[in-house]
Amino acid sequence: MRPIELATGAVLGGATVGLVTVGSVVPFAAALQLVAAVPMGLLAHRYRFRALFIASVSAALVTFVAGGLNAAIAMVATATIGGIVGTVKRRHGGLITVTGLSIVAGIAWGAFAIGFLLFFSATRDLVFDNIRNSATGLADLTSRQSQLEPLGRGVLDLAETVLDWWWIYIGGTVAAGTVVTAMVSWFVLGSVLDRLTWLPGTDRLDAPADNRPIAPLPVTMRAAGYSYPGVPDPALADIDLRVEVGEFVAVVGHNGSGKSTLTRLLAGLPPSTGTVDRPGSAGLGHLGGTALVLQRPESQTLGVLVADDVVWGLPTELAAEVQIDDLLHEVGLDGMGGRETATLSGGQQQRLAVAAALARRPALLIADEATSMIDPDGRRELVTLLAGLPKHHRMAVVLVTHHEADAAAADRVVHLADGRMVGHLPAWPKPARTQRRRPMGDPILELRGVRHTYNRGTPWEAPALHGVDLSVRRGEALLVVGGNGSGKSTLAWIMAGLIAPSIGRCELAGKPVSKQIGRVELAFQHSRLQLQRHTVGEEITDWGGEGTGSGTVGKALDAVGLDRSMTTRSIEELSGGQAKRVVLAAIVAAHPQVVVLDEPLAGLDPEGRADIVDLLARLRDSGLTLIVISHDVEDVSAICDRTVHLRAGRIPETETAQVPVPEREDDTAPIPPIRPPGPVHQPAPGTAWRLRGDAHGIDHGGAR
Repeated sequence: MRPIELATGAVLGGATVGLVTVGSVVPFAAALQLVAAVPMGLLAHRYRFRALFIASVSAALVTFVAGGLNAAIAMVATATIGGIVGTVKRRHGGLITVTGLSIVAGIAWGAFAIGFLLFFSATRDLVFDNIRNSATGLADLTSRQSQLEPLGRGVLDLAETVLDWWWIYIGGTVAAGTVVTAMVSWFVLGSVLDRLTWLPGTDRLDAPADNRPIAPLPVTMRAAGYSYPGVPDPALADIDLRVEVGEFVAVVGHNGSGKSTLTRLLAGLPPSTGTVDRPGSAGLGHLGGTALVLQRPESQTLGVLVADDVVWGLPTELAAEVQIDDLLHEVGLDGMGGRETATLSGGQQQRLAVAAALARRPALLIADEATSMIDPDGRRELVTLLAGLPKHHRMAVVLVTHHEADAAAADRVVHLADGRMVGHLPAWPKPARTQRRRPMGDPILELRGVRHTYNRGTPWEAPALHGVDLSVRRGEALLVVGGNGSGKSTLAWIMAGLIAPSIGRCELAGKPVSKQIGRVELAFQHSRLQLQRHTVGEEITDWGGEGTGSGTVGKALDAVGLDRSMTTRSIEELSGGQAKRVVLAAIVAAHPQVVVLDEPLAGLDPEGRADIVDLLARLRDSGLTLIVISHDVEDVSAICDRTVHLRAGRIPETETAQVPVPEREDDTAPIPPIRPPGPVHQPAPGTAWRLRGDAHGIDHGGAR
């Protein structure tokens, strides 16, 4: 199976297990078993039959452990229906094909039911007794009314006939039920699958099989280029590059410059033009081959404990040979093998991802934007770690980054612009401090004695905040800074009301924020996680709620500097910077009182960062209260009125820089017009899920 099939099968199979198990063991929740056919249908619709088969068998075994035999049988039945509909949709069949397959499946399920009852005599006797008791009970009820007494006798006679010829009745009923269910699902589930066709289902790292021995280095590119299907302009063109053992190479470029495409070619993806030569196969993910460390470390963390994650996926005999403690010491996680991965900070998770990569003894390690989501100190430490690897191991390291400073330790620096190698990148001006056009008002958000502990009262409890006191004024732009693991994201979730503090209070206009969900909106660090609808217009309308029309959507797009033609753009086609703007446009349409932005500049190049900072300044001047949580102090402080430092879950009073507040003016003062900035040039869509600010009791699983 291909990696994308394994990953998708695991996720969709797990979702099906949950739905079937809950539907089997919880009263009045049986309808969930109908919904359970959707993920299995989606799996059959996108991938080969073997992916559906392996996922179904694995899910049935897990369901048997969780819910017993009946739940496991229901799991297989669900996979049957979903598989029929999904497969027919994938092969562009119709109702006739579904009917034929469902008849075959119905006969198989009918034969299974007969064989099961023949083999398990105790179960058969129990079923027969239930039929007799039900018929006898109904006959007793009807005997009380003389006119209904013949009906009771008829029911008894019918029950005896069914029991005499039970194999025909039970087998036929099961077969007929399967056929009817499949035909109904064709119209219901089929329409759902049609609406989900826009979801991405391809692996951008998927490459043809290379049966040569694993030997990724040295790798030489000659006039290499790559074009994505349906995209007129190539993502890469005329790349000449050679990477040898012992080198630390940095690839620097802005969003949309082709950096990630270059990493895919290095990882084994064949070029569209030119050549990529290596002595053997790239061996992505294999022992002695190529390893990837990606931008979001949590997406690569699979083990519950740090030590488990280091060897996750390795065969048992190879995992036993890994010196876990030595690897953790090398990456700066000495003594953390027993820690839960959920309690690690972002920088620690990136180090863990490097350790897991080193456990495969790679010849080529590619770090694709691995420094973009961690604080400056963590970024410098990670770059130092990566730069030292070729000196201690027979390998090469390629670091892909937006930051020129990260490339200082590299043996060579490759600059990319518009898919081509260039001598240097253009310099973008730093955001300048802007004077606010609207005064601040009275305090609107108050935090007093806020403490929070995850998994409180359990052996896995993890304190995140330790008595935070904070007051935010209406219309203020507040910057909260702190290193990875200082509790910034926990503070953001509490201020948005998504989790209630363990101790203390967080109030908006005198009332707990957790009881006013939606009054404080939260923009996630990974904007793509919040976008769930198909198009930009649908997303903004959903956030705005009832009464949000095209005019409101257009004004929201104007407010964040996006053209109104973006309304019909697919979410999957957005670049990172565009996704951040769409989230902000949706927030504008939702009319919150306060907006919390968690790392709004993460993953953006200098041009995108400058655009977002300018946008935040204009949103501040429009009257919105902004709370910005960011590592990028130099850029964001230009538009913020005040900075507070969060250290180890605390805001020391002596480190809170107070800014004089102008005398309050009339809140009815006109809002200055918001003029859109220049166009955004960042064509690199992402994938993920979204969580709006409308959920209660969400557990991060650890301090962030």
